[in-house]
Amino acid sequence: MRHSLRLGVTAATLAALAVLSACGGGASSSSNSASGAEASLDLAVASAVIAPKEEVATYAVGDAEGYLSEEKLSVDVINTDGSVAAIQAVASGSADITAADAGAILAAREKGIPVKAIGGLVQNWPWRMAVQPDSEIKTPADLKGKEIGVISLASGSPIYARAYASDAGLDAAKDIELLPVGVGAQALSALEGGKVDALALYTQAYTTIENTGTELRYLDNSDAFEGIRSLTFAVTEKTLKEKKDVLTRYLRAMYKALLFSAVNSEAAMRDGYQAFPQLLTGKKADDRIADDSRTLNAWIKTAIPATGERESFKNWGAISDAEWNKTIAYTKTSGQITKDVDLSELWDDSLLGGANDFDSAAVIEKAKAAK
Repeated sequence: MRHSLRLGVTAATLAALAVLSACGGGASSSSNSASGAEASLDLAVASAVIAPKEEVATYAVGDAEGYLSEEKLSVDVINTDGSVAAIQAVASGSADITAADAGAILAAREKGIPVKAIGGLVQNWPWRMAVQPDSEIKTPADLKGKEIGVISLASGSPIYARAYASDAGLDAAKDIELLPVGVGAQALSALEGGKVDALALYTQAYTTIENTGTELRYLDNSDAFEGIRSLTFAVTEKTLKEKKDVLTRYLRAMYKALLFSAVNSEAAMRDGYQAFPQLLTGKKADDRIADDSRTLNAWIKTAIPATGERESFKNWGAISDAEWNKTIAYTKTSGQITKDVDLSELWDDSLLGGANDFDSAAVIEKAKAAK
């Protein structure tokens, strides 16, 4: 069963969620936390639109290739309006787990919502600033006084845009304007129509645009953005306490699916069509597979090690203290949080040993043989 949940976020809502979570609110129960027992989870996708990205490379592949069934797991997917809304869904009990922007997790924690990060997903910085090839904007400083298109105000997009402006020496609150434009054709139309001067999207979203034959020019990210973490799996403290085994099995299935996708993105994309038929937009799979596989592969590159052979990939989901500290600093610079966050309250990597307990060679062999 798949359904869509569109959530908005206000300060009052977040405060109420903090109280609800502290009182034990939420959908999790300990009834199926016994090791190896059949269990179900609700997954909040931090995007209103299904696309060739994390929901395909992890959930869809995990479902189609049997990685979820091997773990005796059933997963339902809920769409939200972005990372902040996805965290809200988890905090309220509408979902059990999400892969949300690390900044949104940090902000929720600062507001008293007891969410925990339990495993990384996107490990290479995915956000870029793009303009039209003939734009007068040549450097980050040229964004002063400009309109920047972001996915939504509940996504990681405006966080990046503000941090980018601040890194360029601009006043993010005064020197730029942010306008929600979505992704894909909607975002491109806003840029080409002059509604915005630049876009602040992630690499996979740009690949979707470039697949139409459109050319974009990218502004450089400074070294300040290297090592910052993006999408990260998060749950409430209550869910972590009651469902450690279930969550370990879920993460293991997702990391196996990600490895499979990295080896054979075309087979992964066909699994995506099976899980999410709306991706086909009424067309045949063979007519879409080339562009969609290219788009999916752009996302996969953000989620796997930048160097090394796939056979040697280890420590899926690991995030170092240095990476967390840089992510915290970035989130403070962007104005999403106002103080440092205690890593012992935010981050729990105790499930990653079990999540990495799988035969990588078997996953790779299966992916290579897949059609």
